[in-house]
Amino acid sequence: MNITKDKVAAIHYTLRDSDGNVLDSSQGRDPLYYLHGANNLIPGMEEGLEGRTKGDVLKLDVDPEKGYGKRDPQLIEEVPLKAFGGQKIEVGMQFEANDGQVITVTNVGPETVTVDANHPLADQSLHFDVEVIEVRDATSDELSHGHVHGPGGHH
Repeated sequence: MNITKDKVAAIHYTLRDSDGNVLDSSQGRDPLYYLHGANNLIPGMEEGLEGRTKGDVLKLDVDPEKGYGKRDPQLIEEVPLKAFGGQKIEVGMQFEANDGQVITVTNVGPETVTVDANHPLADQSLHFDVEVIEVRDATSDELSHGHVHGPGGHH
C-alpha cells in the first residue's frame, strides 16, 4: 500500500539542520503516525512521502518555503514589560498565544520585551532521514476529524 491522500502512515524520522545537528528524532520512541493529505506535516515532508511504501528509507531535504516558511519581520514586536503582570521574563521563554501560536521572548529590556511569533525553524533548510514503518487506510472517524486515532493518535 502506498502513502496517498487519506492513508495513515507511521514513520520514524531524524531531523537535522544544515550543519548536521539533530533537532528532533522519533528514534527510541513510538513512530509518528499522521493522516496524509490533512496538513498534519510540513508540505515538503508530505510531498516527499507521497507514494512511498512500508519499508522505504529515504532522505528528504526541505527548503524553508516548504518547511516553516521565511522569517517575517512583522511577527517580531516589542511589548511593555508590565503586560506580563510582574512575572519574571527571560530570553528564550516561550508561551502560547490565544490562537495557539508559540511566541518566543528574544530580548528583555528595562521597559519592554521583544517577542517573536516566527516558528523557531523559520528560514532554515531541514534535512530528514525517514523510514516508513506502516501504511494503512484511515478510518471514517479519522477522516472526519482530520487526524489519526489509535496508535500514535488520540484514543
